[in-house]
Amino acid sequence: MESNLLSLLVWLPVIGLAAIALMPRDKTKEIKLIAALATGVQLVMALVLWAKFDPAIAGMQFVERAEWIPSFNIAYILSVDGLSLPMVILTALLCFIGIFVSWKIDYAVKGYFALFLLLDTGIMGVFVSGDLFLFYIFWEVMLLPMYFLIGIWGGPQREYAAIKFFLYTLFGSVLMLIGILGLYFTCGQTFDIQALIQNAPEMLQGVSWWGMSAIKVIWVLLFIGFAIKVPVFPFHTWLPLAHVEAPTAISVLLAGILLKLGVYGILRFNYGLMPDGVWWFAGALAFLGLINVIWGGLCALAQTDLKKLVAYSSINHMGYSLIGMSAVIAAGSANGANTTAAQAGLAGAVFQMFNHGTISAMLFILVGVIYDRAHHREINGFGGLAKQMPIYTGITALAFFAGLGLPGFSGFISEAMCFIGAFPVFKGIVIASTVGILLNAAYFLWAFQRIFFGELNEKYTDLPEINKMELFTVIPLAVITIILGVYPAPFINLVKSTLNLMIDMVASGSPIAGM
Repeated sequence: MESNLLSLLVWLPVIGLAAIALMPRDKTKEIKLIAALATGVQLVMALVLWAKFDPAIAGMQFVERAEWIPSFNIAYILSVDGLSLPMVILTALLCFIGIFVSWKIDYAVKGYFALFLLLDTGIMGVFVSGDLFLFYIFWEVMLLPMYFLIGIWGGPQREYAAIKFFLYTLFGSVLMLIGILGLYFTCGQTFDIQALIQNAPEMLQGVSWWGMSAIKVIWVLLFIGFAIKVPVFPFHTWLPLAHVEAPTAISVLLAGILLKLGVYGILRFNYGLMPDGVWWFAGALAFLGLINVIWGGLCALAQTDLKKLVAYSSINHMGYSLIGMSAVIAAGSANGANTTAAQAGLAGAVFQMFNHGTISAMLFILVGVIYDRAHHREINGFGGLAKQMPIYTGITALAFFAGLGLPGFSGFISEAMCFIGAFPVFKGIVIASTVGILLNAAYFLWAFQRIFFGELNEKYTDLPEINKMELFTVIPLAVITIILGVYPAPFINLVKSTLNLMIDMVASGSPIAGM
């Protein structure tokens, strides 16, 4: 089993999909149970993978390799390291939780859960792909199920939201494909990611396209493709609408996992294949992170729709990851190497990916809970809910405090690490970005006050408390947020060796002449 553990992780949801396809449409309970079983077993397997993983090894583990299209050097390669393993665990956890968040779906149930499992396979495949061609296929596989899940089961503007999501993502995918082809034909006509990591930095040296460094061109092409997923300003406009119109479980996956694919792609390919380009782009990356932090926070502060507020908070929080990633150049800075800062910044960026995944998922689930009861999300339309729903109020308070980065919660640790890492090389940006902390507190606390304090709205005197099924979906995320906020060492140790290898690669490079 261990030899093909990654294949089982990737393809188990497809087995569940096939089982659902054979079920009659009216067997809705059985369809939901099959989806829960498929994602539940996948989660167990992800935990087994974690238990067997050796964090002291910086390189790839559990490697699976098989010939696929040998005439073009395309292979079926799966592998995992300290960068991808946390995302594998997060994907398995949120997909399992997402099934139960979706339990109330009563329209076209068979199609919904089949598409959900296909989306699960696409996401998992992206994180464990060891071949760039295979990575791109899984990347595209995610697009169609997400389009239909928003467009069919979403809100009143679901068609427009789905089309906007599709076009933005497809535009990024086209640019990414051009960059991948550039790597393939310039670096020995291989899609093997580990071979490219070994050879691409040297083989791209001195190569020019249209009078520009090939590294610069490919870096930007890949970056835009990944930046749309993060999303990085100004490629962010698809996100709030997609979140607002998507069903709750799809919002959970969208914020909890899909946004992380962008940061993961930048680290895996832009940093891993073109470390010299990191030197050229690090300042711009930090500045874009600053814009995300401030712009996302200001937009969140202006929202009256609770779900849109949480959506804009995602833009804000992903900005911290961008700032932390830029700190990697501290390890080879001309002002004096600061490997500790680089380690803190890069680990903080990856930790922020995971933390935001758990916190944003918790927030979107809680928004869905109140929407199912009140049938609206207008912040000013509530008031005094603490009297009517004390348990829901307490859990929401915990999620809001985690979201604003209060000490004792995991988000505080990752944001602090991003700042610690970037400060030696981007002091002004770090200082300016701390304004985002104030904005976080402002929009979360102001929303909390308007929803839960004051006199209870007479329309909600019979509003039911959060139920056991809803608690089952949100409590595990709350526990993870608290545990990692108090004791983050297990996560840091998990990613440390892989990220140190990445730091060494970037530190050994330098800006190419003319870049």
